[in-house]
Amino acid sequence: MAKQKTRGGSAAKRREQQRQQRQDRMSSAQSQTAKGTGRKRAAPKRSPWLLIGGTIVLIAVIVGFFIFLSNQSNSNSNTNGQHGTPVDATTLKQVTNVDPALLSQIGTGGVSNPFKLPPGSPPLLTGPNGKPEVFFYGAEWCPLCAAERWSIIAALSRFGTFHNLKEIASSSTDSYPNTSTFTFYQSSYTSSNIDFVPVENADTRRITLQTPTASEQQILNQYNVTGYPFMDIGNRYLITAASYDPAVLRTNPNDPSSAPLTQQQIANQLSTENTISKNVLGVANYLTAAICKTTNGQPGNVCNSAPIPSIEQSLSSTSVGMNGMQIGLVPSGIDALARRPD
Repeated sequence: MAKQKTRGGSAAKRREQQRQQRQDRMSSAQSQTAKGTGRKRAAPKRSPWLLIGGTIVLIAVIVGFFIFLSNQSNSNSNTNGQHGTPVDATTLKQVTNVDPALLSQIGTGGVSNPFKLPPGSPPLLTGPNGKPEVFFYGAEWCPLCAAERWSIIAALSRFGTFHNLKEIASSSTDSYPNTSTFTFYQSSYTSSNIDFVPVENADTRRITLQTPTASEQQILNQYNVTGYPFMDIGNRYLITAASYDPAVLRTNPNDPSSAPLTQQQIANQLSTENTISKNVLGVANYLTAAICKTTNGQPGNVCNSAPIPSIEQSLSSTSVGMNGMQIGLVPSGIDALARRPD
Protein backbone atom coordinates (compact mmCIF):
# COMPACT_ATOMS: atom_id res chain seq x y z
CA MET A 1 0.00 0.00 0.00
CA ALA A 2 2.78 2.42 0.83
CA LYS A 3 4.43 1.87 -2.56
CA GLN A 4 1.20 2.52 -4.42
CA LYS A 5 0.72 5.82 -2.62
CA THR A 6 4.29 6.81 -3.50
CA ARG A 7 3.80 5.99 -7.18
CA GLY A 8 0.43 7.76 -7.20
CA GLY A 9 1.92 10.81 -5.55
CA SER A 10 4.81 10.86 -8.00
CA ALA A 11 2.46 10.66 -10.97
CA ALA A 12 0.34 13.49 -9.65
CA LYS A 13 3.45 15.53 -9.07
CA ARG A 14 4.65 14.92 -12.61
CA ARG A 15 1.28 15.99 -14.02
CA GLU A 16 1.36 19.13 -11.94
CA GLN A 17 4.85 19.88 -13.17
CA GLN A 18 3.80 19.34 -16.80
CA ARG A 19 0.78 21.61 -16.32
CA GLN A 20 2.98 24.26 -14.79
CA GLN A 21 5.44 23.98 -17.66
CA ARG A 22 2.62 24.42 -20.20
CA GLN A 23 1.42 27.52 -18.40
CA ASP A 24 4.96 28.88 -18.31
CA ARG A 25 5.35 28.29 -22.06
CA MET A 26 2.00 30.01 -22.79
CA SER A 27 2.91 32.97 -20.59
CA SER A 28 6.25 33.24 -22.33
CA ALA A 29 4.61 33.14 -25.79
CA GLN A 30 2.08 35.82 -24.82
CA SER A 31 4.87 37.95 -23.44
CA GLN A 32 6.83 37.65 -26.69
CA THR A 33 3.70 38.50 -28.72
CA ALA A 34 3.01 41.55 -26.59
CA LYS A 35 6.59 42.71 -27.00
CA GLY A 36 6.40 42.21 -30.77
CA THR A 37 3.13 44.10 -30.94
CA GLY A 38 4.60 46.87 -28.93
CA ARG A 39 7.50 47.12 -31.31
CA LYS A 40 5.13 47.32 -34.28
CA ARG A 41 3.09 50.07 -32.69
CA ALA A 42 6.09 52.14 -31.81
CA ALA A 43 6.04 55.34 -33.92
CA PRO A 44 8.73 55.19 -36.60
CA LYS A 45 11.23 57.98 -36.79
CA ARG A 46 10.42 60.33 -39.71
CA SER A 47 12.81 62.56 -41.59
CA PRO A 48 12.02 66.30 -41.26
CA TRP A 49 12.61 66.62 -45.03
CA LEU A 50 9.47 64.60 -45.70
CA LEU A 51 7.43 67.11 -43.73
CA ILE A 52 9.05 70.04 -45.51
CA GLY A 53 8.52 68.44 -48.93
CA GLY A 54 4.87 67.74 -48.19
CA THR A 55 4.33 71.34 -47.11
CA ILE A 56 5.90 72.64 -50.34
CA VAL A 57 3.70 70.36 -52.46
CA LEU A 58 0.58 71.52 -50.61
CA ILE A 59 1.48 75.18 -51.12
CA ALA A 60 2.13 74.55 -54.84
CA VAL A 61 -1.28 72.89 -55.21
CA ILE A 62 -3.03 75.80 -53.51
CA VAL A 63 -1.21 78.40 -55.64
CA GLY A 64 -1.95 76.43 -58.80
CA PHE A 65 -5.62 76.26 -57.89
CA PHE A 66 -5.88 80.02 -57.48
CA ILE A 67 -4.02 80.59 -60.76
CA PHE A 68 -6.51 78.28 -62.47
CA LEU A 69 -9.43 80.23 -61.02
CA SER A 70 -7.84 83.49 -62.17
CA ASN A 71 -7.36 82.19 -65.71
CA GLN A 72 -10.93 80.95 -65.79
CA SER A 73 -12.13 84.37 -64.73
CA ASN A 74 -10.06 86.09 -67.41
CA SER A 75 -11.22 83.59 -70.03
CA ASN A 76 -14.86 84.10 -69.15
CA SER A 77 -14.43 87.86 -69.19
CA ASN A 78 -13.85 87.73 -72.95
CA THR A 79 -17.48 86.78 -73.41
CA ASN A 80 -18.96 88.61 -70.44
CA GLY A 81 -18.33 92.17 -71.51
CA GLN A 82 -15.03 92.80 -69.77
CA HIS A 83 -12.85 92.24 -72.82
CA GLY A 84 -11.45 95.11 -74.84
CA THR A 85 -10.14 98.46 -73.70
CA PRO A 86 -12.26 101.60 -73.54
CA VAL A 87 -11.38 104.01 -76.32
CA ASP A 88 -9.49 107.04 -75.06
CA ALA A 89 -11.23 110.35 -75.63
CA THR A 90 -8.73 111.67 -78.19
CA THR A 91 -8.88 108.58 -80.40
CA LEU A 92 -12.67 108.46 -80.19
CA LYS A 93 -12.99 112.08 -81.25
CA GLN A 94 -10.59 111.63 -84.17
CA VAL A 95 -12.61 108.71 -85.53
CA THR A 96 -16.13 109.96 -84.84
CA ASN A 97 -15.66 113.66 -85.65
CA VAL A 98 -13.77 113.73 -88.92
CA ASP A 99 -13.50 117.18 -90.49
CA PRO A 100 -16.20 117.47 -93.21
CA ALA A 101 -13.75 119.50 -95.30
CA LEU A 102 -11.32 116.57 -95.30
CA LEU A 103 -14.12 114.16 -96.23
CA SER A 104 -14.99 116.42 -99.16
CA GLN A 105 -11.35 116.68 -100.19
CA ILE A 106 -10.82 112.91 -100.13
CA GLY A 107 -14.01 111.96 -101.97
CA THR A 108 -13.79 108.25 -102.75
CA GLY A 109 -10.08 108.22 -102.02
CA GLY A 110 -9.53 106.20 -105.15
CA VAL A 111 -11.35 103.24 -103.58
CA SER A 112 -13.50 101.15 -105.90
CA ASN A 113 -17.25 101.04 -105.34
CA PRO A 114 -17.58 98.43 -102.56
CA PHE A 115 -21.27 97.68 -103.03
CA LYS A 116 -23.29 94.98 -104.66
CA LEU A 117 -26.99 95.32 -105.35
CA PRO A 118 -29.33 92.72 -103.89
CA PRO A 119 -31.11 90.64 -106.51
CA GLY A 120 -34.68 91.60 -107.29
CA SER A 121 -36.39 94.45 -105.49
CA PRO A 122 -36.55 93.54 -101.79
CA PRO A 123 -38.50 95.85 -99.47
CA LEU A 124 -36.64 98.45 -97.44
CA LEU A 125 -35.01 96.82 -94.44
CA THR A 126 -36.09 98.59 -91.27
CA GLY A 127 -34.69 98.16 -87.79
CA PRO A 128 -36.22 97.74 -84.33
CA ASN A 129 -37.25 101.41 -84.22
CA GLY A 130 -38.77 101.43 -87.70
CA LYS A 131 -35.91 103.36 -89.30
CA PRO A 132 -33.79 102.21 -92.25
CA GLU A 133 -31.51 99.51 -90.89
CA VAL A 134 -27.75 99.24 -91.31
CA PHE A 135 -26.93 95.62 -90.52
CA PHE A 136 -23.34 94.55 -89.84
CA TYR A 137 -22.27 90.94 -89.45
CA GLY A 138 -18.68 90.30 -88.41
CA ALA A 139 -16.36 88.70 -85.89
CA GLU A 140 -13.75 90.10 -83.56
CA TRP A 141 -11.04 87.75 -84.84
CA CYS A 142 -11.66 88.71 -88.48
CA PRO A 143 -8.95 91.04 -89.91
CA LEU A 144 -11.16 92.15 -92.81
CA CYS A 145 -13.85 93.17 -90.32
CA ALA A 146 -11.19 95.01 -88.34
CA ALA A 147 -10.44 97.27 -91.29
CA GLU A 148 -14.12 97.74 -92.15
CA ARG A 149 -15.09 98.97 -88.68
CA TRP A 150 -12.91 102.08 -89.04
CA SER A 151 -14.98 103.23 -92.00
CA ILE A 152 -18.28 102.18 -90.43
CA ILE A 153 -17.65 104.21 -87.29
CA ALA A 154 -16.51 107.26 -89.24
CA ALA A 155 -19.58 107.12 -91.50
CA LEU A 156 -22.27 106.28 -88.95
CA SER A 157 -20.99 108.97 -86.59
CA ARG A 158 -22.37 111.48 -89.11
CA PHE A 159 -25.88 110.11 -88.46
CA GLY A 160 -25.73 109.37 -84.74
CA THR A 161 -23.61 108.59 -81.70
CA PHE A 162 -21.76 105.48 -80.57
CA HIS A 163 -21.56 104.54 -76.90
CA ASN A 164 -19.24 102.12 -75.08
CA LEU A 165 -16.98 101.26 -77.99
CA LYS A 166 -13.98 99.14 -77.01
CA GLU A 167 -10.57 98.76 -78.63
CA ILE A 168 -9.53 95.25 -79.66
CA ALA A 169 -7.18 93.59 -82.15
CA SER A 170 -7.99 90.87 -84.65
CA SER A 171 -6.63 87.34 -84.27
CA SER A 172 -2.87 86.98 -83.88
CA THR A 173 -2.89 83.77 -85.92
CA ASP A 174 -4.79 84.95 -89.00
CA SER A 175 -3.80 87.03 -91.99
CA TYR A 176 -3.03 90.67 -91.11
CA PRO A 177 -2.46 89.57 -87.49
CA ASN A 178 -3.46 91.82 -84.59
CA THR A 179 -5.03 94.49 -86.79
CA SER A 180 -6.08 97.34 -84.50
CA THR A 181 -9.80 97.93 -84.48
CA PHE A 182 -12.92 98.22 -82.30
CA THR A 183 -15.73 95.92 -81.28
CA PHE A 184 -19.45 96.62 -81.47
CA TYR A 185 -20.11 93.96 -78.84
CA GLN A 186 -22.11 95.48 -75.97
CA SER A 187 -21.86 98.93 -77.53
CA SER A 188 -24.90 101.00 -78.44
CA TYR A 189 -25.80 103.54 -81.08
CA THR A 190 -28.42 106.27 -81.13
CA SER A 191 -29.69 108.06 -84.22
CA SER A 192 -32.84 109.83 -85.35
CA ASN A 193 -32.29 108.63 -88.93
CA ILE A 194 -31.16 104.99 -88.90
CA ASP A 195 -31.07 101.83 -86.80
CA PHE A 196 -27.63 100.27 -86.58
CA VAL A 197 -27.77 96.53 -85.85
CA PRO A 198 -24.32 94.95 -85.39
CA VAL A 199 -23.68 91.27 -84.72
CA GLU A 200 -20.20 90.24 -83.56
CA ASN A 201 -20.64 86.53 -84.21
CA ALA A 202 -17.38 85.34 -82.62
CA ASP A 203 -14.71 86.69 -80.30
CA THR A 204 -10.98 86.92 -80.93
CA ARG A 205 -10.61 83.20 -80.12
CA ARG A 206 -13.33 82.23 -82.64
CA ILE A 207 -15.71 81.31 -79.84
CA THR A 208 -19.33 82.22 -80.51
CA LEU A 209 -20.09 85.63 -79.05
CA GLN A 210 -23.43 86.72 -80.50
CA THR A 211 -25.90 84.48 -82.31
CA PRO A 212 -28.06 86.13 -85.00
CA THR A 213 -31.74 86.44 -84.17
CA ALA A 214 -34.30 84.75 -86.38
CA SER A 215 -34.79 87.91 -88.45
CA GLU A 216 -31.04 88.48 -88.72
CA GLN A 217 -30.48 84.88 -89.76
CA GLN A 218 -33.14 85.37 -92.42
CA ILE A 219 -31.05 88.19 -93.91
CA LEU A 220 -27.95 85.98 -93.90
CA ASN A 221 -29.86 83.14 -95.53
CA GLN A 222 -31.41 85.48 -98.09
CA TYR A 223 -27.98 86.49 -99.35
CA ASN A 224 -26.22 83.17 -98.77
CA VAL A 225 -23.77 84.69 -96.30
CA THR A 226 -21.12 82.21 -95.17
CA GLY A 227 -18.41 84.54 -93.87
CA TYR A 228 -17.41 88.00 -92.70
CA PRO A 229 -17.69 90.90 -93.11
CA PHE A 230 -21.20 91.46 -94.40
CA MET A 231 -23.26 94.65 -94.44
CA ASP A 232 -26.82 95.24 -95.55
CA ILE A 233 -27.81 98.89 -95.87
CA GLY A 234 -31.59 98.93 -95.98
CA ASN A 235 -31.75 96.01 -98.43
CA ARG A 236 -30.48 98.47 -101.02
CA TYR A 237 -26.70 98.04 -100.87
CA LEU A 238 -24.61 95.10 -99.75
CA ILE A 239 -20.97 94.81 -98.73
CA THR A 240 -19.76 91.25 -99.01
CA ALA A 241 -16.00 91.58 -98.51
CA ALA A 242 -13.29 93.95 -97.34
CA SER A 243 -13.75 97.36 -98.93
CA TYR A 244 -10.02 98.14 -98.81
CA ASP A 245 -6.78 96.31 -98.13
CA PRO A 246 -6.23 95.84 -94.35
CA ALA A 247 -2.47 96.01 -94.99
CA VAL A 248 -2.92 99.78 -95.16
CA LEU A 249 -3.22 99.71 -91.37
CA ARG A 250 0.29 98.30 -90.84
CA THR A 251 3.74 99.80 -90.47
CA ASN A 252 4.64 98.45 -93.91
CA PRO A 253 1.57 98.24 -96.18
CA ASN A 254 3.56 96.07 -98.59
CA ASP A 255 4.12 93.45 -95.90
CA PRO A 256 0.90 92.03 -94.38
CA SER A 257 2.96 90.45 -91.59
CA SER A 258 4.61 93.71 -90.52
CA ALA A 259 3.70 95.23 -87.17
CA PRO A 260 0.18 96.65 -86.95
CA LEU A 261 -0.36 100.32 -86.27
CA THR A 262 -2.09 101.10 -82.98
CA GLN A 263 -5.54 102.66 -82.75
CA GLN A 264 -3.93 105.95 -81.80
CA GLN A 265 -1.54 105.87 -84.76
CA ILE A 266 -4.36 105.13 -87.21
CA ALA A 267 -6.65 107.76 -85.72
CA ASN A 268 -3.87 110.35 -85.99
CA GLN A 269 -3.88 109.82 -89.76
CA LEU A 270 -7.56 110.75 -90.09
CA SER A 271 -6.94 114.48 -89.88
CA THR A 272 -4.95 114.85 -93.11
CA GLU A 273 -5.00 113.34 -96.58
CA ASN A 274 -2.76 110.28 -96.76
CA THR A 275 -2.94 106.62 -97.71
CA ILE A 276 -4.76 105.57 -94.55
CA SER A 277 -7.31 108.39 -94.61
CA LYS A 278 -7.98 107.89 -98.32
CA ASN A 279 -8.92 104.27 -97.73
CA VAL A 280 -10.77 104.60 -94.42
CA LEU A 281 -12.60 107.82 -95.26
CA GLY A 282 -13.09 106.98 -98.93
CA VAL A 283 -15.10 103.92 -97.86
CA ALA A 284 -16.83 106.01 -95.17
CA ASN A 285 -18.04 108.39 -97.88
CA TYR A 286 -19.43 105.45 -99.88
CA LEU A 287 -21.26 104.23 -96.78
CA THR A 288 -22.60 107.72 -96.10
CA ALA A 289 -23.94 108.04 -99.65
CA ALA A 290 -25.63 104.63 -99.47
CA ILE A 291 -27.26 105.48 -96.16
CA CYS A 292 -28.47 108.82 -97.52
CA LYS A 293 -30.18 106.92 -100.34
CA THR A 294 -32.19 104.96 -97.77
CA THR A 295 -33.08 107.98 -95.58
CA ASN A 296 -34.32 110.15 -98.45
CA GLY A 297 -31.39 112.50 -98.03
CA GLN A 298 -31.63 113.01 -94.29
CA PRO A 299 -30.00 114.67 -92.49
CA GLY A 300 -29.60 117.35 -95.12
CA ASN A 301 -26.39 118.83 -93.71
CA VAL A 302 -24.72 115.46 -94.32
CA CYS A 303 -26.43 114.16 -97.44
CA ASN A 304 -26.22 117.46 -99.33
CA SER A 305 -22.56 118.11 -98.56
CA ALA A 306 -19.81 117.21 -101.02
CA PRO A 307 -18.89 114.60 -102.10
CA ILE A 308 -22.04 112.67 -101.10
CA PRO A 309 -24.39 113.73 -103.94
CA SER A 310 -21.86 112.78 -106.62
CA ILE A 311 -21.16 109.43 -104.97
CA GLU A 312 -24.89 108.77 -104.76
CA GLN A 313 -25.12 109.16 -108.51
CA SER A 314 -22.38 106.59 -109.01
CA LEU A 315 -24.22 104.08 -106.85
CA SER A 316 -26.92 103.69 -109.49
CA SER A 317 -24.34 101.89 -111.61
CA THR A 318 -23.35 99.47 -108.85
CA SER A 319 -22.51 95.98 -110.05
CA VAL A 320 -25.30 93.51 -110.71
CA GLY A 321 -26.77 91.43 -107.91
CA MET A 322 -25.35 88.15 -106.72
CA ASN A 323 -28.29 86.06 -107.96
CA GLY A 324 -27.85 83.57 -105.14
CA MET A 325 -24.17 82.94 -105.84
CA GLN A 326 -21.80 82.39 -102.96
CA ILE A 327 -20.48 85.59 -101.45
CA GLY A 328 -16.73 85.85 -101.46
CA LEU A 329 -15.56 88.10 -104.26
CA VAL A 330 -13.19 90.81 -103.09
CA PRO A 331 -11.69 93.82 -104.85
CA SER A 332 -8.06 94.47 -105.67
CA GLY A 333 -6.82 90.98 -104.87
CA ILE A 334 -7.63 91.23 -101.16
CA ASP A 335 -8.04 87.95 -99.27
CA ALA A 336 -11.35 86.24 -99.78
CA LEU A 337 -14.24 86.68 -97.41
CA ALA A 338 -13.33 85.27 -94.02
CA ARG A 339 -15.18 82.04 -93.46
CA ARG A 340 -17.32 81.48 -90.43
CA PRO A 341 -16.18 78.66 -88.15
CA ASP A 342 -18.39 75.59 -88.53
